[in-house]
Amino acid sequence: MPNLCATTKPAASAPPVPLYNKHKSTENMTTQDKVKDTVREEAQRVANLASDAAQSGAYLYPIRGIAYFLAHRDLWKPLASKLIPTLLLGISTLAGVFVFGYLPQAAVLAVFNGPLAAINAALLCLNESSTIFNTLAKTFLVEESLIDTFDGTLVAKGEAELVSKERKVGRGGDAIGRLGKLVKKPFAKFAPSAIIRYVMYLPLNFIPVVGTVMFILLQGKRAGPAAHSRYFQLKGMNKARQDEWVEKRQGAYTGFGTVATLLELVPIAGVFFAFTNTTGAALWAADLESRGNDRQSTAQLRDQSKKAI
Repeated sequence: MPNLCATTKPAASAPPVPLYNKHKSTENMTTQDKVKDTVREEAQRVANLASDAAQSGAYLYPIRGIAYFLAHRDLWKPLASKLIPTLLLGISTLAGVFVFGYLPQAAVLAVFNGPLAAINAALLCLNESSTIFNTLAKTFLVEESLIDTFDGTLVAKGEAELVSKERKVGRGGDAIGRLGKLVKKPFAKFAPSAIIRYVMYLPLNFIPVVGTVMFILLQGKRAGPAAHSRYFQLKGMNKARQDEWVEKRQGAYTGFGTVATLLELVPIAGVFFAFTNTTGAALWAADLESRGNDRQSTAQLRDQSKKAI
């Protein structure tokens, strides 16, 4: 007979499944989802910005700047005075970036972009050389020449009174010849924050096609307001007022800045386009002044009519 009093051993249970792998997988999934959501939100924001930029029509001002600059020979003087050293800087910067940066960047982008890596790497090198050139040229070579181009365009458009707030404006001669001594210089010198933002946006180029488009649009978003730094100074705007002004016209400034950025990416000719973009920015400023004066005149007439009644 079986011994009923004997102690029976419980059946061996299966070892517990470690939970950390499951938790880790869930955590990774969550992180991936967050990254995807962030990229999706940023893409949507950039798409909305691009739509606003297209509707504003401000993207046409860099093109208008080319036509106006070519048609007014007096505006060539500031560029002519700095042409040779600026061209040398542009050529050396472009050559240096492509010699030392193209192959390494193409190799990295090949992992993410496949056959498009060669094109994206070339665009990236053009953008990098443009950024380096603009930083160096506008800091050390053409700052005053660009200011003269901006002010000269405003004078040619009948906005001498606005320009006279920050420099003397003569009565005789062409638009550039009428410009007197500057009171102060508005363009910012080397700004580490701008370089940091540029580096932060670089990984967008790992996303095929769309990432490069987003990268250029974000560069344009920064370049647009920078093109009106002289206008803000002439209007006496402080930093808070500038931010408020730009925020209300973010799409317009992004549209202008994106086209201006693309033009300045053109090898060597980017030097020329830096001046035509400045001309376009001044044309835009002159139109803003004209519209503002028209609205003010309309408001004054309305008030006078009310008083007469």
